[in-house]
Amino acid sequence: MRYVSTRGGVAPQTFTQILLGGLCADGGLAMPETYPQVGAAELAAWRNLSYAELAYEILHKFCDDIPAADVKALCAKTYTKATFRTEAITPVKTLEPGLHILELSNGPTLAFKDMAMQLLGNLFEYVLATDGGQINILGATSGDTGSSAEYALRGKRGVNVFMLSPLGKMSAFQTAQMFSLQDANIFNIAVRGVFDDCQDLVKAVNNDALFKKRQRIGAVNSINWARVVAQVVYYFRGYFAVTGSNDEEVSFAVPSGNFGNICAGHVARMMGLPIQRLILATNENNVLDEFFRSGRYRVRPSGEVAQTSSPSMDISKASNFERFAFDLVGRDADMVKRLWSKVDAGGEFNLAGTPYFANVKEYGFVSGCSTHADRLATIHRVYKEYGVMIDTHTADGLKVGLEQRRPGIPLICLETALPVKFAQTIREALGRDPDYPAGCEKLESLPQRFEVMDADADAVKAYIAGHTGL
Repeated sequence: MRYVSTRGGVAPQTFTQILLGGLCADGGLAMPETYPQVGAAELAAWRNLSYAELAYEILHKFCDDIPAADVKALCAKTYTKATFRTEAITPVKTLEPGLHILELSNGPTLAFKDMAMQLLGNLFEYVLATDGGQINILGATSGDTGSSAEYALRGKRGVNVFMLSPLGKMSAFQTAQMFSLQDANIFNIAVRGVFDDCQDLVKAVNNDALFKKRQRIGAVNSINWARVVAQVVYYFRGYFAVTGSNDEEVSFAVPSGNFGNICAGHVARMMGLPIQRLILATNENNVLDEFFRSGRYRVRPSGEVAQTSSPSMDISKASNFERFAFDLVGRDADMVKRLWSKVDAGGEFNLAGTPYFANVKEYGFVSGCSTHADRLATIHRVYKEYGVMIDTHTADGLKVGLEQRRPGIPLICLETALPVKFAQTIREALGRDPDYPAGCEKLESLPQRFEVMDADADAVKAYIAGHTGL
């Protein structure tokens, strides 16, 4: 399995060559040259596997330069009841016949990002132990990526983590999860701005090739391909959980900010998983919904990014969308390069009326958006009718999923986090506090450790250089 850049300027590389990096040298994102295909016989053989066994079967197709026995051992080490609090790892909660929630928030930070990040931490440690190297992870978070990365990498030998987040724009629980960590290899930087500013800083640092090489900068954001492929696993798992045979179709509703989660669904569908629809849900920051409805991809400036009650989706510039666009335009890297030269310059592009946009339906994508009022209503309805408490992002997914639901096709809504991470909105919707999982009751009162900084790439680089000794 070889990987190419969406912008065509990098020679094909192996999985381990792209594992520790983020953006490719040409500014693009790594993509497999082809998607491995999964036929009916293989699907049948996978149906009753444990989560760790299923993860191995899928992952080894994408990382064939790591010995199979080592991939299997890494999966077995990662997906355990001790880490995810349940033997099933991702149990399905059925609200009513044909309507399901796939639980993805049983990991250490109570968010779906743990599903991939726990594996990524073990992969990083494995590869670094092989060559005795060191890596400095630079990432940006709108809420859950940061804590998931830090909990996966805290104390890992040879790894430092520098995580950028928008100052004052995450929930109190999300902020406390990150900033309360006291591990010596964890560095939190609160940026005066919005998430897109944090993401732009990561790209700016990565685009300084000399600094990136000298400081050995790596990535854990969803631009990291290993994270995307690790998320593919739970689409297969969810499918097996709600179907009885492999000739049935399902649809997935996915809350979407940076497009990484639903990109994994796209990969699963391209591999042959019988997904009829990938239902993309946004909040008030509806850049992706606008594209899938109209063909226009218009990134908003920072000042137009709304601060909402589903803050992990307060994103205008969806990094992983470039991966889907690469497939949408027939893997024409020159076309992707032209389109993103407009985006990177603060502009937009419009594929309406082109054969490319006509292909969107062939990939199964539909979309919709959700507002604060919608979130409150959905949280209230689901709790009243089913006795199930959901978080704000899952509510966005469920609201849009129900709008786009087709009769007779099971709908699986991807849970993104536990409600406790967004207690203020839960109180507004239900008039009560969410339940705190054991061990989290006093999290928000713990001492916090972080650095406040302007959105200045040079300042970020100076901070990294001053804390790595490289």
